[in-house]
Amino acid sequence: MANYSKAHICQCLSRLSTVRRSSTVMIMGERRKTGIEFVEGVLGLAHGLIQLGLKPGDVVAISALNSDLYLEWLLAVAYVGGITAPFNYRWSLEEARAALQVAKPTILVHDATGNFWKFESYADSVPSLRWQVLMNTPCEGHSTNIRTTGRPKGVTLSHSALVVQSLAKIAIVGYGEDDVYLHTAPLCHIGGISSALALLMAGGCHILLPKFEAKLAVESIDQHSVTSLITVPAMMTDLISFYRTKHISVGSKSVKKVLNGAGGLSSGLIKNAIEIFPRAKLLSAYGMTEACSSLTFMTLYDPARESCIQHSYANSSNLAHKPDGICVGKPAPHIEIRIAGDDLSCIGRILTRGPHLMLGYWGQMPSNNSSPTDECWLDTGDIGHIDDCGNIWLVGRLKGRIKSGGENVYPEEVEAVLLQHPGISASVVIGLPDSRLTEMVVACIRLKDNWQWTDSSSNHPVQNTQEVCGMEKSISNDNNWEIKKRSSESRTYVL
Repeated sequence: MANYSKAHICQCLSRLSTVRRSSTVMIMGERRKTGIEFVEGVLGLAHGLIQLGLKPGDVVAISALNSDLYLEWLLAVAYVGGITAPFNYRWSLEEARAALQVAKPTILVHDATGNFWKFESYADSVPSLRWQVLMNTPCEGHSTNIRTTGRPKGVTLSHSALVVQSLAKIAIVGYGEDDVYLHTAPLCHIGGISSALALLMAGGCHILLPKFEAKLAVESIDQHSVTSLITVPAMMTDLISFYRTKHISVGSKSVKKVLNGAGGLSSGLIKNAIEIFPRAKLLSAYGMTEACSSLTFMTLYDPARESCIQHSYANSSNLAHKPDGICVGKPAPHIEIRIAGDDLSCIGRILTRGPHLMLGYWGQMPSNNSSPTDECWLDTGDIGHIDDCGNIWLVGRLKGRIKSGGENVYPEEVEAVLLQHPGISASVVIGLPDSRLTEMVVACIRLKDNWQWTDSSSNHPVQNTQEVCGMEKSISNDNNWEIKKRSSESRTYVL
């Protein structure tokens, strides 16, 4: 049994069994569970794991699509003091083998999608593995014993980190027991786990899809009156495209909270998202797995105030020197962030510390006598600065920095400027070797369908944002762009 005098993710079970005892908290297809039914499922599974021989500190690897059973396994393993290692179901056989060798699990759990998991494939390389369990069956009745004879990095997160980050989402996003939350992110990712735990702690109802598909997501939103969900830019794009394909100008008015992560939303996506979910508070988050999900939050649109936050991008002139970038909002209350740089510039490496940090990478954790979060700062690998209002501005990735003519150029900074042009749908900026500049800055650009290039020369002059992609355009009487329809096209220009 776990030590409940400290933060523990299973502390949500008490609330679910009382406040939500007879209320539906899990919906997976036709399967529904009340709070007490879900809790009994977790406790029953925990009892089966103990009977099977799982001991505190043992690792249980899980490779499966999203389901209520996944959440039961996540909590049951933690309840008996075990360690859960979520594996990505998209991994190849070799990637899975490498992950097993790093995690050294005692039990491997998978659903029907993991039929490629074969004991004989891992018996020699993973001697710790003793049982293989099919997720939708009782663990004590369907396990297979492995004879014992005989790299990706694993981020180790504490219960305290998971709990404090979940509490931050409850406070900032506003999750509550009245929420109906649609699982769009996979539970093998920290974003999916963190938001799931936040809703478990708040006592909301979980709508689980095996994996994200725009059609299924929209159907679930309408059928269950979903109030909250999380997205990444690709998901938001797919949702908007689906609504547009069905000629639906306004989506479900039940959605009240949308949290976007894993990349910023463009101004166009924000505008379309507001049209699709007019009653939803739209937020963005910036974070990383090593920080147990979100470091900062920013409100992009608040229907209560009828206000939309304007995106702030890097200044187009003298990009290498402007301390701008992309604003990702303010840190959560419990998170410390500072900028490490030289005295001549306010731009530097973004560092963070606090109870949200990982214990370390699996197999590389500090000894019990040292506390990794007391004095140590985690380097996020990002470059940025903090403005006078406390907002964090991302300039780029340290590893992606381009050294051109003695100046530091950050690809994200240039891409942000390019994307302000109404004719550009996507851009990627890279550095290529150059004998004079060391690296020259190159932009790969894709046009929107209604735009075309004005000339075919690869030596197109570039002096400002408009000239980066000089588009052929004419103005009609109603001041709308009147562009000849043609397919999207990509060009590469040296900046």
